[in-house]
Amino acid sequence: MIDAIESVLSKHLSEPLGSKRKFSVMLPLIKQGDEWHILYEVRSKRISQPGETSFPGGAVEAGETFKEAAIRETMEELNISRDCIEVLGEINYIVNEHAIIHCFVSKLDLTVEEINFNQEVASLFTIPLNYFLTNRPTYYTSKFILEHPEDFPYHLIPNGKDYRFKVGGHLIPFYELNGHSLWGYTASLTDHFIDIITAKVEIM
Repeated sequence: MIDAIESVLSKHLSEPLGSKRKFSVMLPLIKQGDEWHILYEVRSKRISQPGETSFPGGAVEAGETFKEAAIRETMEELNISRDCIEVLGEINYIVNEHAIIHCFVSKLDLTVEEINFNQEVASLFTIPLNYFLTNRPTYYTSKFILEHPEDFPYHLIPNGKDYRFKVGGHLIPFYELNGHSLWGYTASLTDHFIDIITAKVEIM
């Protein structure tokens, strides 16, 4: 029995518990004149969350790695070739109750004017990397509230209805940008990227 268990576990790839959809996004760096910028999309009315600011990305397809998904989605949404994308690495990823979201950082070898984005994108805009180095987001906390159904089995829990369930909050970052909205997961990944590079790299 133990040998069989060991054999099963040796082949098992651990993942977060629960049914979670897998997504992957790309944080694109693009040169504007002599300065590096981060490229953002405004989502079109043809897809979910229209008008929101996002990075290129989407669901990971069957048999696809997170990195492959990020590259494919970037190629499709920006309508660019694979040769234009140089993946520099991956930053920490997001896991919540519903999804896993990986984020890769890339350098785009073209100008914004050369990008002919597809119908999922309403528009593009860029923000200088130096802006984020000196302007951090403001974080606001949304509290989680637990609501149990009437048939919740309190009798199976020590102290029943008096049990001290853990409640928490979700930190949501907002950037003060002139004319553009940048908040939520996209803002969080942006801020995390800045944390990484300011801690370990001398920005030129």
